[in-house]
Amino acid sequence: MNWKRMIAIVAAAMIFAGCTSKKYAIDQVDKQDVLASISLVNSHWQQNNKPQNWAFWDEAAYHTGNMAAYEVTKDSAFLNYSLIWAKSNDWKGAKSDNKEDWKYSYGESDDYVLFGDWQICFQTYIDLYRIDKDENRIRRAKEVMEYQMSTSADDYWWWADGLYMVMPVMTKLYQVTENPLYLEKLYTYFRYADSLMFDQEAHLYYRDGKYLYPKHKSANGKRDFWARGDGWVLAGLAKVLADLPKEYEHRAFFEQRFTQLAAAVAEAQQSEGYWTRSLLDPEHAPGPETSGTAFFTYGLLWGVNNGYLNAAEYLPVIDRSWRYLQDVALQADGSVGYVQPIGEKAIPGQVVDQNSTTNFGVGAYLLAATELYKYLSK
Repeated sequence: MNWKRMIAIVAAAMIFAGCTSKKYAIDQVDKQDVLASISLVNSHWQQNNKPQNWAFWDEAAYHTGNMAAYEVTKDSAFLNYSLIWAKSNDWKGAKSDNKEDWKYSYGESDDYVLFGDWQICFQTYIDLYRIDKDENRIRRAKEVMEYQMSTSADDYWWWADGLYMVMPVMTKLYQVTENPLYLEKLYTYFRYADSLMFDQEAHLYYRDGKYLYPKHKSANGKRDFWARGDGWVLAGLAKVLADLPKEYEHRAFFEQRFTQLAAAVAEAQQSEGYWTRSLLDPEHAPGPETSGTAFFTYGLLWGVNNGYLNAAEYLPVIDRSWRYLQDVALQADGSVGYVQPIGEKAIPGQVVDQNSTTNFGVGAYLLAATELYKYLSK
């Protein structure tokens, strides 16, 4: 054996021996490398996409990740990007001022003010308000949500995505206004959504009422739970629990659903570290998918960081998913691949590859990376 190879083997053995003193593999990740990946990914996105874009869910979901990235990097360019976006939308979601026309079924026009996909932008507006308490930044958010809470309807959140889009808006507005109605309606709306979409046996959420089993089945006759849909829910619950008062009377219910969903998600992970688009039927739409995987990684890390999930059980899951995000999803130029395009279900035969990227997929990656940075900084 040549001496260079001998030295390499000995050095590798010494490194391995040193690593075994670490309790979990994820602990070996250098937090500065994580910070560098956050900057690489977010800078790449912002250099290639102008901030003047609509306030609909896909763009607004990116900004929730961007604000998380700003929190840990303090990069003023990141903050400025969200400020420009918010100002270009007049700190509004859907822009209609005629309350008689406001709707909450699916719609992309300005009269769908009460549709949650137009309300997620308020999360970032509130975060920006916390940095600079200009009342104009949250005036529209309060107007819309207070009007909504004045109505008798409780079925505003009828699809899984909506739980990420709007639940954190309710808790964030409670934090800045101390109006208890936000917490009261949060519970009312969530109980409706939960009764519609939560599967008591699988402990996962259907995307909406169209996908309930056995009315709808996967390609192989199984329950069809869409990964990104459940990713939205797990991430949304994490954000809500972060802001709920400790003494909140219904907190235990949110905690129960968070831990149940986390356990079901961990069980569905593929050995390669990702989650397939149909969680319980990997053959329905096989192969990696990044948005669901990143939202799950964020939610599980948040649970470990905040004492809801046992480290010994969940850190190996997180390690596998982070390795996937770093080694497969993240491309050399800073783009994030393998993101399923906009949709609402796992689609057999749909091509999702290294070139498949989206704004909300980048946002999900940033959430996962920033939560990992917080874990490594403890």
